[in-house]
Amino acid sequence: MKIPSTAWLALGLVFGGVAAAAPQTDADTQARQIVDKLTLDEKVEQLLNGAPAIPRLNIPAYNWWTESLHGAFGPGATTNFPQPVGLAATFNDGLMRDVAASISTEVSAVYALGRGKPNPNRIGGALNTWSPNINIFRDPRWGRGQETYGEDPFLTGTLAKAFVRGMQGADASRPQVIASPKHFAVHSGPESTRHSVDVWVSAQDLEDTYLPAFRAAMVDAQAGSIMCAYNRINGEPACASQSLLVKTLRQDWGFKGYVVSDCDAVVDISAHHKFAVDAATGAAAALKAGMDNECHTGTLGHATGLGERYKQALQRGFIRQADIDTALARLFAARLRVGDLPGVAERSFPPGEAINSAEHRVLALRAAVESLVLLKNDGSLPLKTSARVAVVGPLADARRVMRGNYSSGQTGPTATVYEALARQFSPQQVQLVPFGPSITDGDPVPFSAFVAPDGSAGLLASAFKLQAGSPKEIGKRRFEAKAASSRTVTAIGSGAEVANPDDVTRTVWTGFFVAPETGSYRLGLAGLKGQLRVAGRDVVLARKPTRWAEPVALTQVDLKQGERYAVQFETESGAGAPPGMLWKRVSRQPLPDLRAAAAQADVVVAVVGLTSDLEGEEMPVKIDGFSGGDRTRLDLPADQRAYLQAAATLGKPLVVVNLSGSAVDLSWAKANAAAILQAWYPGEGGGTAIAQVLAGAANPAGRLPVTFYRSADDLPPFDDYRMAGRTYRFFDKPVVYPFGHGLSYSTFRYEAPQVEVQDDGKDVALVVRTAITNTSARDGDEVAQLYLAPPRFEGGPRLALRGFQRLHLKAGERREVTYRLPARDLSFVDRDGVRQVMPGSYRVSVGGGQPDTGVPFESATFSFARSVLLPR
Repeated sequence: MKIPSTAWLALGLVFGGVAAAAPQTDADTQARQIVDKLTLDEKVEQLLNGAPAIPRLNIPAYNWWTESLHGAFGPGATTNFPQPVGLAATFNDGLMRDVAASISTEVSAVYALGRGKPNPNRIGGALNTWSPNINIFRDPRWGRGQETYGEDPFLTGTLAKAFVRGMQGADASRPQVIASPKHFAVHSGPESTRHSVDVWVSAQDLEDTYLPAFRAAMVDAQAGSIMCAYNRINGEPACASQSLLVKTLRQDWGFKGYVVSDCDAVVDISAHHKFAVDAATGAAAALKAGMDNECHTGTLGHATGLGERYKQALQRGFIRQADIDTALARLFAARLRVGDLPGVAERSFPPGEAINSAEHRVLALRAAVESLVLLKNDGSLPLKTSARVAVVGPLADARRVMRGNYSSGQTGPTATVYEALARQFSPQQVQLVPFGPSITDGDPVPFSAFVAPDGSAGLLASAFKLQAGSPKEIGKRRFEAKAASSRTVTAIGSGAEVANPDDVTRTVWTGFFVAPETGSYRLGLAGLKGQLRVAGRDVVLARKPTRWAEPVALTQVDLKQGERYAVQFETESGAGAPPGMLWKRVSRQPLPDLRAAAAQADVVVAVVGLTSDLEGEEMPVKIDGFSGGDRTRLDLPADQRAYLQAAATLGKPLVVVNLSGSAVDLSWAKANAAAILQAWYPGEGGGTAIAQVLAGAANPAGRLPVTFYRSADDLPPFDDYRMAGRTYRFFDKPVVYPFGHGLSYSTFRYEAPQVEVQDDGKDVALVVRTAITNTSARDGDEVAQLYLAPPRFEGGPRLALRGFQRLHLKAGERREVTYRLPARDLSFVDRDGVRQVMPGSYRVSVGGGQPDTGVPFESATFSFARSVLLPR
């Protein structure tokens, strides 16, 4: 939708009764003018993520909390792209930019849909986004590593630039959506200590590993915002760090945008780090260091008085009025630049139809295909067109696993691996074999399984208003006994109509659940409490709503096809996780079922792995192999390992599809399976992409953005942030599969690289030329990777990725390829943290993976006679 400049007045967006200035007005100047009109009480509330409206100036409310790691957050189905670690596996920065641009369009469309009713107490709907996550995935035990672009600083930095540019658009001074790379800095687990840990890192590791991707995003791609982390770094809380926020970010990198805190990180400064004596001094420490916008989870629960800490800090002399005004000027300038406030950026907004459009769904499928990594293939893939396939394992018919974390509760049409294979071949060729009860169970129940009391499809939703005078805070609310309204809805997340949809309400859903076939089911509720009635008795599914990231308890019951089971669910707005019912069809005799199916099949496809309900952000999960969202071991869950071993004895080729957001010990599968496909959490196109690759309709070419180790025992302690002994750059033990590994149905040959050293006495650069030939009879992609092995120096890596290109080559095609490496890409960091092009001899290798790992590659040597220092 287009909002012409003449329409701003119709929307009431004027300041102090005077129409906003012309679009050419400088954003910083106009922002200062707005700030000058505010009272102190108005100012301090604007420092929070949930910024309330200022009616007297006709400034609408704004919630800065918007996420879009791999898809927009929205009220309905948005496009869900592969989890970031899967996007990294594409090794395709052009694709990354296209994905980010599509997400940006959907973020803008979501904003436009809610433009007339912004809500400071609800996540989503802003023209900024707290993405991308560009922390280095330094240890596979970190649950949030799935949100990152892997373990390599160069790959992460290149993809970060592509994401930021795609999200913000061609003009960083007039962004479509402001990107906020996170979490600045040195933030990569453990989740259990993130609010209090003091991470000490050397100057070398800081400059060489933890900062390069942030520098690329902020300096090269000009991201308009950045998010500071929870942890301390060398004694300073990240959100009150003079060395990071003042020296590095503002002074060295010249950053002019705004800094947002991770959620409750400012609270942590006093409450957990004990860096400040109380909440007011903690807020002051953050503001003085340049934190401009505090994310506080209390805003979601309608907490009041959150700005009082800043008033107290001002009254006690810890901050000045100018500190508050500077932060607010940055924030209002950002709202002006994106066009949320008038006077600078007149722009058109995409229509609602742009959300999960056909074009975006096609891109999601393409991204999913490019993310898949073929780790092993003894010739069993691609499957023959006549193959009879048994699809087995706990994730064979799982849908939620495709989505990963940090995504909308609803996504575009998403096929499971079983469904997609049945479509790719035929239902007669593909048989699903249910697994037994497992820790990976739990998929959203489709609304086709519900019937309202009047017999129509869906459930009856009844909304109850707060009693007059009742507090809005959770735990103190009192609701009216009579429903304000009721209506039949087709999604549990939907409620009945109330006078104001942003009011706090209690919603009750009633109706019937209908099993699609007779069998054993595991059922549970997320964000709800309630029960269903089976055989004349109530089966309680949840006594209270689950909180964010809390595991859902599943109850196993036997149900009959077509029979109606009465249900009643309820929740309060903002009181739990996004509401929904989960289920999983399971077998009470999984191994006999497996043997029977394998006897009738030509190949067994076992879909195994993890889910983002096990590995993720600060989760209350503590079971074998997982703790608090992090992993304690790298192998598959025990029931999956036993199941795979049983499948391998049945005399049929075993194809393993692994779904996970992190590296898994696949050593057994490497030794025993016919083929292995690493599929990550591949998004809404994931099931179809997997089926296409297994069938040969698509040719895989993804590469591992992380090392697949044999065991966590081979790594330093998880809470040791030194890089020595971890990631491919510093690890010197055998691995299952190396960083950069990935196979294809095509084969390629590399020619010896020609190297040209350019040195004009001031600057240096390197040009590397080679040629690649597709030596097979099949068209395919190749990821041509360039690695440098530097001269030996203290703390230096053995190898470093410094270039990559994803190429599509037709059968028999030869393509000349050129890499141009500027001084920064040639540089390394010495023990004192000084970045420089070091004198000495180098080895450059170009190939389909790391040199000396069994893949085609060619190498050459070159040298520099002098050192060239680079700025931070």
